[in-house]
Amino acid sequence: MNYVLDFTPVIEGLPDLLAGCLGTFVLALGGMALAIVIGIGGVLLRDSRHAPVRFLVKAFVEVIRNTPFLVQIFFIYFALPLAGVRLDPTPTAIIALGINGGAYAIEIIRGGVQSISRGQVEAGLALGLHKALVFRLIVLKPALRAVYPSLTSQFILLTLTTSIASAISAYELTSVAQRIESDSFRSFEVFGTATFMYLVISWMMMRFFALISARYFSYPVK
Repeated sequence: MNYVLDFTPVIEGLPDLLAGCLGTFVLALGGMALAIVIGIGGVLLRDSRHAPVRFLVKAFVEVIRNTPFLVQIFFIYFALPLAGVRLDPTPTAIIALGINGGAYAIEIIRGGVQSISRGQVEAGLALGLHKALVFRLIVLKPALRAVYPSLTSQFILLTLTTSIASAISAYELTSVAQRIESDSFRSFEVFGTATFMYLVISWMMMRFFALISARYFSYPVK
């Protein structure tokens, strides 16, 4: 094997790669925020008294979970403009990530909500608490605590899924790495470095979620 490693293009492109990492964080955090909103809202609507609403939520979950993310992001970016909805790559990626993550979040959070006993809810109502307060304090927070590991694992997967956004030229790590590789033809060095950066990003996200867990979802010490 006569291949000689040359990390010069990587070193020269390091500022762009770091900027790509920042773009990955922007897409990931934006997608997670939207996914949480969709997840909580979907749980509320999933158990609605109105059958059409329940059907729409179920259909949304099934469609999103059983179609490829690449097709979903292509649909938003290439198909919606035919209906007059035009979005730049970054907003498109955030929306697609949020929708995709939200479909999974609905089922994960719903599992946690179903683990809360009816007696706890009735006790809260008996104390005169408003239904919204009962849901937030007695149902939602314990439910999120119960499903937090599963939810964060899904969100770390969502962070890595941001790489697919390079297919629509969204600015993130993979798209930057592809550009550097196409200019230098140093595939091993460029994508090896990108792989390491994704490992660091995943580790940072895990630490971020651990801090949130310690701050908001840890049980009080007695």
